[in-house]
Amino acid sequence: MTTLFQYDPDIGYRFVPHLRTRIATEDGGYLVRTNALGFRNDREFEATDAADRILVFGDSFTAGDGVSNGKRYTDILDALLAPIEVHNFGLPGTGTDQQYIAYRKFAREAPCRAVVIAVLVENIRRVASAYRAAQDERGEVEFLAKPYFELHGDELVRFNDPVPRERVSAADLEEGARVDRGGRFPALRKLVRAAGLQRFVQQLTQYQPTPEYDRPDDPAWRLLRAILLAWRAIVDCPAVLVPLPLYQHIEGTADPGAYRARFAELARDGDFVLHDPLDDLLAHDAATRRGFRFEKDVHLTPAGHRAIAESLFKTLGPLLSRAAPASGTVGG
Repeated sequence: MTTLFQYDPDIGYRFVPHLRTRIATEDGGYLVRTNALGFRNDREFEATDAADRILVFGDSFTAGDGVSNGKRYTDILDALLAPIEVHNFGLPGTGTDQQYIAYRKFAREAPCRAVVIAVLVENIRRVASAYRAAQDERGEVEFLAKPYFELHGDELVRFNDPVPRERVSAADLEEGARVDRGGRFPALRKLVRAAGLQRFVQQLTQYQPTPEYDRPDDPAWRLLRAILLAWRAIVDCPAVLVPLPLYQHIEGTADPGAYRARFAELARDGDFVLHDPLDDLLAHDAATRRGFRFEKDVHLTPAGHRAIAESLFKTLGPLLSRAAPASGTVGG
């Protein structure tokens, strides 16, 4: 079994550097290649390099779980934006808090034309968590500590610095620990999926996967908002905020109105360039939209990645044609 990740004391983990491997899946598998920094990128990245480039941060939807290097939306953008280079800093399983830390660690001093922050909207719960559920080699559930922030007044305070290396069993997890278990009602979702009734139940119940966006003063949203504003404050070039919708929003079984309103407010208040791809995705017919995710996996298919890339290009193309290269930081 190939080991994909290695411990990182600041972020929690990164890909093993210089990895070349094939991941077996029910859909035939996909190829993973990583660079010297431990990110899924065919290019090496040097912070001191003056290359004409943009940097893209996100979770597994950006890293490209399920598809080979070259099929991801960042690789497609790389071809569309040439000669501008697109560098993928996506890390599966991470929250926006960890991605913010990764930017500070590896890219804060790097000259670039833009920083793209892709936020899978469900990860608002990941940011509010101190642990992430995972499986060991025997399939047993265990918990990995992650770095996290709390808002003390208006100040962001970091915890788990450095990130504990030890894995925690369910029996040893402290009572009341904040754990990201991958969405709401995990046991119920598993039962509904097994019965093949997921779409029917979501439509019947008007399932809302992300209620944390319903109110501007929701604690989870206030924390995510504060992290994104702190990130924006140290980027001295256009910061492109991309809320990635869940498949329920793309396929019409959940209302996206609340999260769209929150990100629009944040973009206005924080001087972000907002690119909301949902309208472009909804312009496709239902069968095409269903093809944006795998049959038994919610991650983007090659068709889904291409749809995201073509949508994002509408913002990045004009933006980069008029944006001058920037040094990467504003100090502080």
